[in-house]
Amino acid sequence: MQMKPIGVLALQGDFFEHIRLLTEHDVPAIEVRSRGDLAKCSALIIPGGESTTMAHLMQTAGLEGGIKKRVAEGMPFYGTCAGAILAAKKVIGEKRYRPLGLIDICVERNAYGRQADSFEAALEVKGEGKMNGVFIRSPVIKKAGKKVEVLSSLSGKPVLVRSGNVLCGTFHPETESQFLCHKLLLKMASK
Repeated sequence: MQMKPIGVLALQGDFFEHIRLLTEHDVPAIEVRSRGDLAKCSALIIPGGESTTMAHLMQTAGLEGGIKKRVAEGMPFYGTCAGAILAAKKVIGEKRYRPLGLIDICVERNAYGRQADSFEAALEVKGEGKMNGVFIRSPVIKKAGKKVEVLSSLSGKPVLVRSGNVLCGTFHPETESQFLCHKLLLKMASK
């Protein structure tokens, strides 16, 4: 039986790079812009981009409730950078929107600095090996709840975390066609 496609929220941000990376690895993928698109997915990725804009567009498209419901029912989810911000339980100083609360983490937006402060770092991912992390206006996970497993850290701060069917990272694996995080999502989707 063929797996339903992986959905990538395609309202704003670098959704195209995630779609390209999945299809290069023969994984069916679709752009998610509506509740109908969401219903066709076996898992969902919210990519990097501008979290405030994405939150507004999700609300306008009526996707917030559907995403929360599907994830609560067990749909695997991967949020990277802005996606991790939107998935968080709390975003420090954010008053313009309420995050989805999919994972018990507290994040601070753009905590590493501006675009000019972007950097790369070698990461060790628990049980999976090494990968390069590309941090572009990335958030910092300030606190992770007791049920949140830290899969990778940088300078003592979590950069890749998992809780149940929710995976969140503060870096951009898609910019260098690194598939490790997507592979973790696929493992969750195949269960």
